[in-house]
Amino acid sequence: GDSTRIRILYALSVSEMCVCDIARLLNMTQSAISHQLKALRLAGLVKFRREAQIVYYSLADDHVKEIIDKGFEHLRG
Repeated sequence: GDSTRIRILYALSVSEMCVCDIARLLNMTQSAISHQLKALRLAGLVKFRREAQIVYYSLADDHVKEIIDKGFEHLRG
């Protein structure tokens, strides 16, 4: 679950996405992605907006993006 959440956060740091796009990108089911997004939403890391029948997710704020960027910067050394 944790690595999937990190991958989702990284994807959302690039652009706002719907569940179907994230699922396709990570080669996972929409159900699995929705489950992980719920955990990220409850943790205050992502937010969503509804446009007709589609729900779009994005990072909750710039601080989350900074943390993701710093984490990947640290991994790169």
